Amino acid sequence: MAAPRVLAIVLAGGEGKRLMPLTAHRAKPAVPFGGIYRLIDFALSNVINSHYLHVIVLTQYKSHSLDRHVSKTWRMSSLLGNYVAAVPAQQRVGKHWYLGSADAIYQCLNIIDDERPDIVVVVGADHVYRMDFSQMVDAHISSGAELTVAGIRQPIAEADQFGVIETDPTDRTRIKAFLEKPTDPVGLPDSPDEVLASMGNYVMNADALIRAVTEDAENPTSRHDMGGDIVPAFVERGTAGVYDFIRNDVPGSTPRDRDYWRDVGTIDAFYEANTDLIAIEPVFNLYNDDWPLFTGYTGLPPAKFVHAGAGRLGHAADSIVSPGVVVSGATVSGSVISPGTRLHSWAQITDSVIMDNVHIERYAQVHRAIIDKNVVVPERVRIGLDHEHDLARGFTVTESGITVVPKGAVITE
Repeated sequence: MAAPRVLAIVLAGGEGKRLMPLTAHRAKPAVPFGGIYRLIDFALSNVINSHYLHVIVLTQYKSHSLDRHVSKTWRMSSLLGNYVAAVPAQQRVGKHWYLGSADAIYQCLNIIDDERPDIVVVVGADHVYRMDFSQMVDAHISSGAELTVAGIRQPIAEADQFGVIETDPTDRTRIKAFLEKPTDPVGLPDSPDEVLASMGNYVMNADALIRAVTEDAENPTSRHDMGGDIVPAFVERGTAGVYDFIRNDVPGSTPRDRDYWRDVGTIDAFYEANTDLIAIEPVFNLYNDDWPLFTGYTGLPPAKFVHAGAGRLGHAADSIVSPGVVVSGATVSGSVISPGTRLHSWAQITDSVIMDNVHIERYAQVHRAIIDKNVVVPERVRIGLDHEHDLARGFTVTESGITVVPKGAVITE
């Protein structure tokens, strides 16, 4: 049989309210992560590494930096007809923007009609993970389902945070029920302390997808959401399947990170996912050359560490230091430092995420903080060590004690 024609759709219109203030000036998928990446790079890298080279990215909320990143970074061979194309909301079916993820696809049915795929892979743009979607597509075709949902095993105690998949006892590849944040879930037969949570990734027969989103658009009571409306409709018809992420075997993965997946929907989750990168044996390994993570940083000089005198040693330990960084007599520990950052003498940066082009002046201290782009931390200023003072300066402080300094903030004391 000829290989199926596959179109990939990346849903990148997320507003990301729970990630404020990091999403005050950008869409959630455009939020920088891990030094040199943006969140959308993980979804796009997975799609491209799966050899699906016809990709559209549906954008909406504060999409300028996201559109720029996609257009400058994700360039494919036009000679071979491959592309990654950002598609903004266009009001093609009425005077309204996207009402939900299902409506976003419905408003872009002209693209599906032009492409004429057999299979459509739909993925979210704001999760951190590696996944070979071709394996999921093969499982979908073999199952005979019209729609397949990717499910990841999560602790049953956290089921109320996810859409939970309940499988058919007679066929564990079929979905019996799709439960939205249940409080009394049933554990898996082979792991009673776990449930299958939806990853927000779907594989669908193109004709079934077109029919489903068209019917959904005509339903005035629908929320027009893929997880909340489209998946339950397929479940009700008995044509929805599940693909257990534990079956996905990505080249180069380790036992420690092979089934890693993080929804970085909150500041705390975003911070924790960054810290997952920096252990000696990282929980999520950026250094897997067999399944590379692509992004757009080129032309930057190497990181530089200067000064080695007593009490003025420029060094970093247990940290990621990106290209273009200069550590000038500062001390860095347990942190992620992004391109263009300057860390000056006797400054101390511990357990923090520092984004692009931040300047931290002499004797400043930053602890358990996220500092967004283009911030100058003046000499001797302390961030993350006095939460009341941080709040008084207009910074965000989470319940777990992570201080967030917004993009371009002017710090005076």
